[in-house]
This record gives sequence, C-alpha cells and structure tokens, in this order.
Amino acid sequence: MKYQINTLVAVTLLINIVIFTSCRKDWLDIKPEKSLVVPTTIKDFQALLDNTTLIFNSQAGGAGEMSAGDFFLLNASYSSLFSSEEKSAFIWSNTENFYNGEPSADWAGAYKRILNANIILEGLDKISPSQTELLSWNNAKGSALFFRAFDYYSLSQQYCKPYLEATASSDLGIPIRTEPNVNISVSRGNLQQTYAQIIDDLRKSISLLPIEPSVKTRPSKHAAYSMLSRIYLSMESYDQAFLYADSALQVRNTLMNFSALNAAATYPIARFNTEVIFQSTFSYGIFAASRLLVDPLLFSSYALNDLRRTIYFTNASGGMTYKGSYNGDKNLFGGLTIDELYLIRAECYARKGNKDDALKDLNYLLRTRWLGTFQDITATTPDDALGKILIERRKELIFRGVRWSDLRRLNRDSRFRSTLTRTVNGQTYTLAPQDSKYVLPIDETEIRLSGIQQNIR
Repeated sequence: MKYQINTLVAVTLLINIVIFTSCRKDWLDIKPEKSLVVPTTIKDFQALLDNTTLIFNSQAGGAGEMSAGDFFLLNASYSSLFSSEEKSAFIWSNTENFYNGEPSADWAGAYKRILNANIILEGLDKISPSQTELLSWNNAKGSALFFRAFDYYSLSQQYCKPYLEATASSDLGIPIRTEPNVNISVSRGNLQQTYAQIIDDLRKSISLLPIEPSVKTRPSKHAAYSMLSRIYLSMESYDQAFLYADSALQVRNTLMNFSALNAAATYPIARFNTEVIFQSTFSYGIFAASRLLVDPLLFSSYALNDLRRTIYFTNASGGMTYKGSYNGDKNLFGGLTIDELYLIRAECYARKGNKDDALKDLNYLLRTRWLGTFQDITATTPDDALGKILIERRKELIFRGVRWSDLRRLNRDSRFRSTLTRTVNGQTYTLAPQDSKYVLPIDETEIRLSGIQQNIR
C-alpha cells in the first residue's frame, strides 16, 4: 500500500508540474526529486486508476448543473461564493469576465484527468502482458479509455453546441488529446469528431472491461453500456440509446425500494447502493446544503405519497434543500445508475411509438418510490406517455448532472421547451430555449495560451 501511495503522489506531482508550468520537456524527464516514482508496471497504472480523490471519479460538469435551474440561492449565499465560475454560471453571465482571470475548475480538471488517462494508455502500450497479466492489462486499458471518454463527454455538454447531425461536421468540438505530450498544439476540430472519439473509446473499452467491477469506482462493461446510452440520448439517436440501455439492464436491473430507507437520516441513500453502476461525484461550494435551495415549483410536483419527497429533500432555512445524493453524503452524485436506464429505455419506447412498454418501465420504477398503493400512470398516446416520462425523468434524476444535457436537447422540441429565470439582488436573469448561453465560455487563460477559438455567448 505504501508503494502505491508513493506512486500516486509522485505522478500527481509530475502531472501538476506539466500542467501548471511552461516546461517544454516531456513529463517523463521531469524528476525534481530522486524519490519520485514513474509508473511502469500494470500495478502502477492500476494504482493511478484507483485514485478516486486526486485523479479519477470526480466529474467535470459542475457548471452545467449550476446552470440547470433546479435550485436557487438566497442573496447572502450567492454573495458568499468564492468562485467567479460558480457565480457566473448561476446567472448565465455573458460577460467577458465569466472566470475573472481564474482557471475553470471544470475545464482544467477534465483535461488533467484526460492527461492521466493518456499517460496510462501510453504506458500500457509499452507493456507486453503475459497470459497471467492479460486480464489486469485489459482492465487497466479499458478503464483508462472509459475515463477519457467520460470526461470528453462532460466537456462536450458544456463547451460545445448540442449535437445535431446536420451541423455536427461544422460545429466546433473540443480539443481532443490522445497522447500525453502536452507540447503538441491541438485545435478544437468539429463536433462530429468529438463524439466519434468518445464513442470509439467506450466501444473499445467494452471488449476489455469485466461485465461488473470489483468496486463501483471502477469502470465495467455495464458502465460503458450505460454511458453509451446516455450519450446517444443526448445525440437524439434514440435507437442506439435504447439498444445500450436495454443491454445494460440485461446485466443488472435491481432497484432500491425507497420504503425501506430511513427518511429521517441525514443522507438516506447509501453510497454504492444496488442501483449504482459507476460511482462518480462532483463537489462545489455552490451545492452546499447551507446554500442550495430547491426550486419550489419542482418540489411541489412530488405527490404527498411520493417517497422521493422525504428521501431527496429536507427543510432548511429559506426553503427545501437536497439530501438524496447517491454518494451517501453532501457531495452530488454524477455517476451511472439503474433508474436512469429505466427512464432512458422508457423514453425510447415512447419515441418509437410503443406506449405500453414505455409505461411498463416507468411504472415499475415509480412503484419503488411510492408510499402505499401506487396507481399506475396511464397515457392515451405515445406522445402523452413521452411527456409524462420526461416529467418523471426530471424528478427522479434531480442533481445527478444530467438536467443541463436534457435541457439542451429538449429545447429543440416546442412541446418541451423551458425558459429559466433566477433573481439575485433584485435583478432577474433569464435563459431562453436555444440561447447561445447553453454553451459555456472557455476560460480566458486557456484561450490566450492555446489560441483555440472562443465560444460565442
């Protein structure tokens, strides 16, 4: 264990040197102390992959959740925020000082994790595993591919336009780095290339990863299926979203019964519970229970017999706050879960015209969230079912890091468009459907150093 920790500290230090200085040497040549260890073995690389706090399993995408409109802040809470990124994201700022000279936590954090993944992938490619090492080598490589795709997808949801097949080849993507040499200049490319890289990484990971992981902070085939389902949903590729959601549900499909949970607990939902497929978190000051207050209209949409009303929320000074994180603590959950898969499959059934199977999935989920006898939701048409599924999707997956992506795709449909408003210190801010502010700006330092094109706000 001591060896693994030393390796993690050393490599993290090396990567920080690469990212936050102007050094032009390859990272492997940087050894400011003789005690620093450069990873060379499968065990070394797996130790890096298992570093869930310093490196992986901390999701990019916080600014999207901040912007998604499911909560409000009191004036004093807003004023107490330290981060310009958090303040700007909350009010959908379009000023040039969105970051006020600070680095973007989401952008820099994601590319730091991507650099780690690339270091691991390059190192593994230099190893010819023996037959006894092959499973470990496959797992490490598949995990690195998964983590890289996970972060590239998060970046695409914040810094690119929503995917539209007709314009994907001309819309700006994000810089795609597939090797650890940070001295190579990389342009943004187009959105089609961005999604192609994400999907290719995940598909490759499927052939390498175990069906289920030994611990839920590790990727798996199950997680890759689930992630592809989420991605294809955001692309409005509903046939593919259905295929991967269904494949994931064939692996495991057990739901928690919320009636068995202790609603009086500070955090009623346990970490690594039976619904969790892949564990990931995001933690920002703006999401603190002492600040975050749930949109009253959203809270009132939960029926009195809906157990999510007491499992997800609790009274706080000024309103209702959130306590239903699948992380089992104050940090928001940004991973992959069984309940999301049921909602994706239900939506895809409805969009394919299969009302009955759509409602079957939806009602199966809701029965586990209800106190007493649940009356099945009914619908007269597939479109009627679709509308009801989308309402429940928002309520079930609140504060899970998916609402921002949902708004971006659903705002293209006049039936489901949403106009968001927030008021801070007497000033009201509005985010209209398909507004250019659904694409966040890249931080000014990155633009200045890399020369890549800025997004229009």
